[in-house]
Amino acid sequence: MDLLSGTYLLAVLLACIVFQSGAQEKNYTVREELPENVLIGNLLKDLNLTLDPDVPLSSPLQFKLVYKTGDVPLVRVEENTGEIFTAANRIDREKLCAGVVSENRCYYEVEVAVLPDEVFRLVKIRFLIEDINDNAPLFPSTVINISIPENTAINSRYSVPSAIDPDIGVNGIQHYELLKPKTAPKRTFGSITNDQGQNVFGLDITETPEGDKWPQLIVQQILDREQKDTYVMKIKVEDGGSPPRSSTAILQVTVTDVNDNRPVFKENDVEVSVPENAPVGTSVSQLHATDADLGSNAQIHFYFSNQISSLAKRLFAIDNTTGLITIREPLDREESPVHKLTVLASDGSSTPSRATVTVNVTDINDNVPSIDTRYIINPVNGTVLLSEKAPLNTKIALITVMDKDADQNGKVTCFTDHDVPFRLKPVFDNQFLLETATFLDYEATREYAIKIVASDSGKPPLNQSAMLLIKIKDENDNAPVFTQPIIGLSIPENNAPGTQLTKISATDADSGRNAEISYILGPDAPPIFNLDRRTGILTAVRKLDREKQDRYSFTVLAKDNGMPPLQTNATVTVSVLDQNDNSPAFTHNEYNFYVPENLPMYGTVGLITVTDADAGDNAAVTLSILNGRDNFIIDPLTGVIRPNITFDREQQGSYTFQVKAVDGGRLQRSSTAKVTINVVDVNDNRPVFVIPSSNYSYELVPTSASPGSVVTKVFAVDNDTGMNAELRYSIIGGNSRGLFTIDQLTGNITLKEKVITSDHGLHRLVIKVNDLGQPESLYTIALVHLFVNETVTNSSYVQELVRRNMETPVGQNIGDGEITPQTNDYVKIIIAIIAGTMTVILVIFVTALVRCRQTPRHKVVQKNKQSGEWVSPNQENRQIKKKKKKKKRSPKSLLLNFVTIEESKPDDPGHEHINGTLDIPVELEEQTMGKYNWATTPTTFKPDSPDLAKHYKSASPQPTFQIKPETPVPPKKHHVIQELPLDNTFVVGCDSLSKCSSSSSDPYSVSECSCQGGFKTPGPIHTRQL
Repeated sequence: MDLLSGTYLLAVLLACIVFQSGAQEKNYTVREELPENVLIGNLLKDLNLTLDPDVPLSSPLQFKLVYKTGDVPLVRVEENTGEIFTAANRIDREKLCAGVVSENRCYYEVEVAVLPDEVFRLVKIRFLIEDINDNAPLFPSTVINISIPENTAINSRYSVPSAIDPDIGVNGIQHYELLKPKTAPKRTFGSITNDQGQNVFGLDITETPEGDKWPQLIVQQILDREQKDTYVMKIKVEDGGSPPRSSTAILQVTVTDVNDNRPVFKENDVEVSVPENAPVGTSVSQLHATDADLGSNAQIHFYFSNQISSLAKRLFAIDNTTGLITIREPLDREESPVHKLTVLASDGSSTPSRATVTVNVTDINDNVPSIDTRYIINPVNGTVLLSEKAPLNTKIALITVMDKDADQNGKVTCFTDHDVPFRLKPVFDNQFLLETATFLDYEATREYAIKIVASDSGKPPLNQSAMLLIKIKDENDNAPVFTQPIIGLSIPENNAPGTQLTKISATDADSGRNAEISYILGPDAPPIFNLDRRTGILTAVRKLDREKQDRYSFTVLAKDNGMPPLQTNATVTVSVLDQNDNSPAFTHNEYNFYVPENLPMYGTVGLITVTDADAGDNAAVTLSILNGRDNFIIDPLTGVIRPNITFDREQQGSYTFQVKAVDGGRLQRSSTAKVTINVVDVNDNRPVFVIPSSNYSYELVPTSASPGSVVTKVFAVDNDTGMNAELRYSIIGGNSRGLFTIDQLTGNITLKEKVITSDHGLHRLVIKVNDLGQPESLYTIALVHLFVNETVTNSSYVQELVRRNMETPVGQNIGDGEITPQTNDYVKIIIAIIAGTMTVILVIFVTALVRCRQTPRHKVVQKNKQSGEWVSPNQENRQIKKKKKKKKRSPKSLLLNFVTIEESKPDDPGHEHINGTLDIPVELEEQTMGKYNWATTPTTFKPDSPDLAKHYKSASPQPTFQIKPETPVPPKKHHVIQELPLDNTFVVGCDSLSKCSSSSSDPYSVSECSCQGGFKTPGPIHTRQL
């Protein structure tokens, strides 16, 4: 029970070892001499190989026959299917297993590797070779001679040399027989040929313990040498094959004289042991035999039987006289461990004695182990090429070690002599798989010479080594490496096309095509650069311009020629160095600056902007004024222009000079620009009413006037320019009923609603005109009287109403509805009285007028000496003056005042710029009456000068907005004094810029304005006679 348990455990252990090592065994039986391509088996099915779908394979499933280099395999394995077929070389059992007698022991072994490594296993296939009857039995010789004494007793047996058949089993020798002769016997001299020899002799077969069949000749009749001394017969040997095979030989029996006793061996079976290293001549065995006869019949002769092997005859010798067996040639246990020597002892008789000597050759550790390498990866010129990408445990070869010695002398260990990334993995007895133990790296080691050592366990041990060359096949597993991952270059601009910038270099640790590097510009590289694919020389195909682009950054690729190719990139930065190839550039060829005429000295006129596309000192620009240094200065670095004079637009409206810019390059470059400084008008003039010419005038509004009809208009002018002269009209008082409306642009006053009875009477409208100057406008107020009635039946009465209304504050609305039909008679009486009075006054007035015309020049001079200020009417002063006037003249004399227009005399030097004047009564001259010039032609800028007011906003201080009539206005430079009655203007204010321009220094000249309507030369001014 313990023995069975131990056997079971051993079997389980061996199975586990085989499973863990990935080794299997498979047995097949195959007949010898089969033709080519006969299917023997299918490993895929017979081994029950199934693939795990979860395990990816690096290559398809493959069955690879592993055999020794130079051997010719007797079977063929289909790599894709695992099917086993017979090969072109037929299997010959007799050749394959020469010397093997037992029919169960002839095997042919091969190994098959199942690949790839993910499913690797090594399968040992053992083919049991079945014998076929392909060999006929053969006698050792075609003529067999046997000597038999004449006194031989009946049934005596004599050995006949046996035939040899390489086949085994039933295909071996089965029986012998004697054949009858086909011809009659003939008598010859000294002998008789008898065809009845088979009657004298018989044939029997004996079987040895080893299974050999030996024929024996049996004597069936009494022999008489004197009657017949020779018998000739045929002996036939036949095997048991189907069909059987046979052969024959001539058996010649010679009848000899009587020798009564045969030699007798002391021992018929002798067994000796001889070391295989015994020298030649060493005694193996001494045989002893005796013969009871005397004389020559007792002389014994020893010799080997012809049935011993030719090897034994070659290795051993026997002394014919003494029977001493010696070594003729050196023994080799590994060649044949046992030799059976059949020794015959003959005393000259026909029947020798037989003895068997078994020589056991004992082992001596005289054989070094042998190493048999069977490659799984086929070598090329004796060298295995292995990819560096080979996975771990890649099988390279099957190493079989053998030692012909026995026992401990034949126990072999196998190993490699130094540290290599390979190992020997045991699979079967004395068989090892050489496989990779670590990952390979071609760049680290390109080839290995693996020394495999096999050592036995003898004393002393014997070693054998074999070299196995493995070259690592380079795989494209290394991308090129740039010597510099970031390549910085500095190149001066204006280079010649094709200039070499640098040589880009990269290395690749691989070899061959895998290390061949091509250089390529990346997709972000500008077309201005070119890179030679082979040499890596980077060139600029066109001239570089730093001003267009001062820095380039792009990638370059290094790509090898492997499959698939690997690549890496590096960044190239090209900095373009500046050269002084650009002159300073002004932002404009001509600069126009607009400055207010009240800009203080050294104030900022403007900024000259100049650029230089170069860099560094080449772009350091210095500015200077070429002409006009007396009037202006410029900051050489910032370009700020400042005046060192004060401006007066009326004296000079613009200044022009050249500005030069010089850079700081070694070879300096320069450029110039024209600068024009335009003096811009300041909003320092208030609007002046031209219509109405007097605050005492009035207009009749018929009651039949329809709404929307123009009842009167107002018109004003402004001596400023541009927006400073743009005027807007508005009604700010006296229109409480909303009966009238005014057009803010034209000044037309229209009737808004239909006139009703309650609207009859005198209406006083307070009209305001203001300019659009910035930052604050100036304005003026005038009074417009509108008398609503069918007709004016009594103008004196209306004029009286106007006068009384003038004494009423501006803020109080005036309306008179007392003129009714019931008072018409009274009015008519009053008008008649006034008409008579007017006749008298007219005479007085004509007389006074003649006197006044005698001194017109004196009056004009007086007016020119007046200060240029605007005077608002002062109601209190007017009342005081009226009272004083009444002492000198009749109060009604005021009704005789007329406004006339006179042409100035051409020879009058004081009026050379005045085309017309408004002449008023002497009583109003003391109230600082203004004078207006109607036809002054303004001085403007050159035709190509821009509109200054569009580009400049004044920052000058603004006067206070004044509405009280008695408030005086401080005088300003270049004010135009209005020559109208004092009560024409009520309120003044200030505004800002305008579009008008004037270069005249005459304080009385008025510039032509570009306001809406284009006030050029007004038409005749009509005044209503009171």
